[in-house]
Amino acid sequence: MITTVVFDLDDTLYDEIEYCKSGFAFVAEFLANLPEPRPSSMGEGEAPSAERISAVLWEQFTAGNRKKTFNTALEKLRMDYDDKLIGELIEVYRNHKPKITLPQDSRDVLCELSTKYTLALLTDGFLPGQELKVRALGIEKYFKCIVYTEQLGREFWKPSPAGFEKIMQTLGVKPENMAYIADNEKKDFIAPNKLGFLSIQLIRPARIHTDSSAEPDAAAQHTIGEISQLPGLLEKL
Repeated sequence: MITTVVFDLDDTLYDEIEYCKSGFAFVAEFLANLPEPRPSSMGEGEAPSAERISAVLWEQFTAGNRKKTFNTALEKLRMDYDDKLIGELIEVYRNHKPKITLPQDSRDVLCELSTKYTLALLTDGFLPGQELKVRALGIEKYFKCIVYTEQLGREFWKPSPAGFEKIMQTLGVKPENMAYIADNEKKDFIAPNKLGFLSIQLIRPARIHTDSSAEPDAAAQHTIGEISQLPGLLEKL
């Protein structure tokens, strides 16, 4: 019998792409408002506007450039940069107060399930970025336990079982009484499957991570296309 439901955060409770848009907007404002001398000696004329910078960042991201987004965008904008500036942009992105909202269907599901199950949240990602997301979404009140795997150590990000074991220990729950819902087959379900959780993959239309995995135990036991389907599935199971 399932008594505890553990949620992933990004691309499970909201569309992570909205966080990315928010972060790029903050980075663009930062670059547009840099004091003189601005890093623009590669080009001529005025430095680009925040709107232009944001558009180029988004263009690079949506084209699949996820590792050198800032570098390539600055080159496209003909703005000089060095490692120090790239490091500053990463910090602006990770530390910004995100402009994101919790979708109504996610709020409805959290409200419904919180009256029937104990809820927990397990999320990978850099801090304080993940904490700022949780605050912006206003979801702390739904969870009896929130585990940021970054607090355990970078080596304990998923697919490490450490975060799941932390929740089990904190709540005093056995794995056979727990369900985990997340999005990313490459890392999310390996540990909970091995531990004995019920695993459910939510495939949101705008999700960022779409790759499948050949890793043993990587696939979720069940799949849904909308979070609103979760309460009914849990009832059946």
